[in-house]
Amino acid sequence: MRNKYVATTEQTFGSGEEQNGIPIRSTLDNSTTVQYSGLITSLTSKARSVVRDLDPQNDLTFLRVRSKKHELMIAPEKDYTLIVVQNPSE
Repeated sequence: MRNKYVATTEQTFGSGEEQNGIPIRSTLDNSTTVQYSGLITSLTSKARSVVRDLDPQNDLTFLRVRSKKHELMIAPEKDYTLIVVQNPSE
């Protein structure tokens, strides 16, 4: 199934959960990738804790964060986290 956001995606990258958020592959420059990866790994961990506190049988499957400049779509998996950065005005 194709994602309807692919055409408007600015940047995508993945970070390895087992590697403590170290980027696996990215279309961003290295310093921005490392910054996003570290912050999003921390955010995802906290969001997952909130979901499990509310319902121990549940888990975080997707997180969407939107600001005036960017929209982040975060899909945490067991071994990696897929992160998509896009312009929300498109």
